[in-house]
Amino acid sequence: MPKKLLLLPPLSACSAFRAPGARPAAAPAMNAARTGYRVFSANSTAACTELAKRITERLGAELGKSVVYQETNGENCTKLTALEGVLWWPVFSQCWIRNVPVGPETRVEIKESVRGQDIFIIQTIPRDVNTAVMELLIMAYALKTACARNIIGVIPYFPYSKQSKMRKRGSIVCKLLASMLAKAGLTHIITMDLHQKEIQGFFSFPVDNLRASPFLLQYIQEEIPNYRNAVIVAKSPDAAKRAQSYAERLRLGLAVIHGEAQCTELDMDDGRHSPPMVKNATVHPGLELPLMMAKEKPPITVVGDVGGRIAIIVDDIIDDVESFVAAAEILKERGAYKIYVMATHGILSADAPRLIEESSIDEVVVTNTVPHEVQKLQCPKIKTVDISLILSEAIRRIHNGESMAYLFRNITVDD
Repeated sequence: MPKKLLLLPPLSACSAFRAPGARPAAAPAMNAARTGYRVFSANSTAACTELAKRITERLGAELGKSVVYQETNGENCTKLTALEGVLWWPVFSQCWIRNVPVGPETRVEIKESVRGQDIFIIQTIPRDVNTAVMELLIMAYALKTACARNIIGVIPYFPYSKQSKMRKRGSIVCKLLASMLAKAGLTHIITMDLHQKEIQGFFSFPVDNLRASPFLLQYIQEEIPNYRNAVIVAKSPDAAKRAQSYAERLRLGLAVIHGEAQCTELDMDDGRHSPPMVKNATVHPGLELPLMMAKEKPPITVVGDVGGRIAIIVDDIIDDVESFVAAAEILKERGAYKIYVMATHGILSADAPRLIEESSIDEVVVTNTVPHEVQKLQCPKIKTVDISLILSEAIRRIHNGESMAYLFRNITVDD
């Protein structure tokens, strides 16, 4: 009688012979070998990739291989425009039609595999804010479709942060941008000195709002001679909390500029009159609202003694420098013999370098969250503090799952 053969199932790639009673080997987890991270730059200009290169050098890593460029369609389209004339009809309006060239489109190409990895996108904001936003959104979506495990945006200066409140019949654009970033695939954001800290609540994912104050305080202690004879100045009451935080850390005096020359965001007309105000409008007899008295600012005043001292004006953003120049003139009249301006984000748009050069300001100190090499060539008073150290450490800690508390030690809400 022929013997029956016992057929065994074939060995799988992950199976192996084991001793009797030994536990079966666990199958390798999916993407177990792909636990690394990559750092990409989402900007197409050389000036904006400088910060990304500094960060990767500190991390001992290479910048990810990608191509970001602007491609022109080279075609014309028909566009409706109301600039050249409108013919009004009872119901419809007719506009002239003209051909206009199509603007360039942003294209992003990822040149290496990112499957299962933590991806950090560094995006510094140049003069063309909208192009930078589109570059970030398109790169995040490209990485999402390439099966990246986590996509973390490193945005040192968060754009549209000044549009975080309702003004007239406008919109909260910062909230819109937060929703767009989440939809594109970002899972985390690292930023620095948000204009309003409440912006973090706009996001549906974690936001690490780092502070540049330790670097600026170190600059004051090491680069400003006789800084013990200085006084920290807030150019408006809105900046008083930040100035107070600096003054307490340095054990220095505090001064605040207040008066009619200053115009803050809170003083802007809200404008939400719905329906609009109409002359001789009929008021409901039962509705008697209390009369609101109009605000009237007092004459310009410097609260605090700055005579014979070094004045250090601190703020988070320096863009339109006219208010800083006006504050410097007032401090000079009050007896300050040297004036410094310190801010985290040096946007310095329009004629800012020329105005600084011609003003009483002795030095403007900003960080490299925003590229401003051209402005430095136009005005030697502008100095830069490098903050790539804290950004690279944040990237390392997030990737390794370590606590971020060390980066916020001795940091208060007012910083």
